[in-house]
Amino acid sequence: MTFLVYAGAALAEIAGCFSFWAWLRLGKSHLWLVPGMGALALFAYLLTLVPSDAAGRAYAAYGGVYIVASILWLWIAEGARPDRWDIAGAGICLAGTALILFGPRA
Repeated sequence: MTFLVYAGAALAEIAGCFSFWAWLRLGKSHLWLVPGMGALALFAYLLTLVPSDAAGRAYAAYGGVYIVASILWLWIAEGARPDRWDIAGAGICLAGTALILFGPRA
């Protein structure tokens, strides 16, 4: 369940941020901001659903998932194929996410 929450949060955050990118950098209508702000609110809500004893730990673990989702967005939504450095960096970040989420707690 945690993975689905993180995946949903990543999609919502990227979509929300992309709406601002589209408005400011691609010349899209300011109306793109309305669903973008809704997506960013959904992102914040979804992160509250992560089972964690500390918000900072939940956010830190999310960082790796966000990076992988951003690389996927680059490829799928923007049509730019990730290179080996993108993939290696994303893998390193996921390893860090796993350590944060699944590491033994004293």
